[in-house]
Amino acid sequence: MRESTTILVDLEDDIAIIWLNRPEIHNAFNEVMISELIDCFEEINKLDKIRVVILKGKGKSFCSGADLNWMKDVANYTYEQNYRESYQLSKCFHTIYTCNKPTIARVHGAAIGGANGLLAACDMAYCDHDTVFSLSEVKIGVIPACISPYVIKRVGEFAARELMLTGRRIKGKEAESFRLVNKSLSVNEQESYIKSVIAKLQTSGPKAIEHCKNLIYNISNKLTLDQALEETARIIAEIRNSEEGQEGMRAFLEKRVPKWVTRKK
Repeated sequence: MRESTTILVDLEDDIAIIWLNRPEIHNAFNEVMISELIDCFEEINKLDKIRVVILKGKGKSFCSGADLNWMKDVANYTYEQNYRESYQLSKCFHTIYTCNKPTIARVHGAAIGGANGLLAACDMAYCDHDTVFSLSEVKIGVIPACISPYVIKRVGEFAARELMLTGRRIKGKEAESFRLVNKSLSVNEQESYIKSVIAKLQTSGPKAIEHCKNLIYNISNKLTLDQALEETARIIAEIRNSEEGQEGMRAFLEKRVPKWVTRKK
């Protein structure tokens, strides 16, 4: 992995843990972190050995949103400069959303403003009960534009209206009820629960997971129901004839574990 200044990456067997690493300012993001996250996820996409990606924050918070010093600079940008910076931010969320590995956000402390785009773009997000969430952009006269596609996909239109228009703060269990996170857990439960999710992902076919993520993306974003009629039949026919598909079906019929499952010592 290339060297970064605002994030850290730990590789543990087949798991990549990406740490937001600006704990002194609660992992607030700026143009450097945005660029480094894009590069990191693009590089992880190319690593066949990585099966799961976890996004976490160092220190007391997951992420407090945009860096205030960066926002001071942005306030003086021209339209063209603002557009370039905003496009990079949108690209960051899209890169996470389209990562070909399963992605899990482990959220704690606070997730303010744009931080909700980071967690919403992940496949799964888990928090502890005391985590504070807020889509607070309207409070400073702007809007949560770049994160909106991912937050709205997670919570739905009318939940997004309440959260985005009021900018009010909510905690873990309420974030779960809004479906902003998959589950809110106690601090003691969170570690073991996420480990159980990872274990399930590790027993699934690596290529099957990648193809399944592409399937969900295309059905959710690209294909009409009529187009899906032919496309889904084509995809499953290809997967059944693939090396991994053949191995998986043989293992099932022979009542054995597929070759891609690594036995933990």
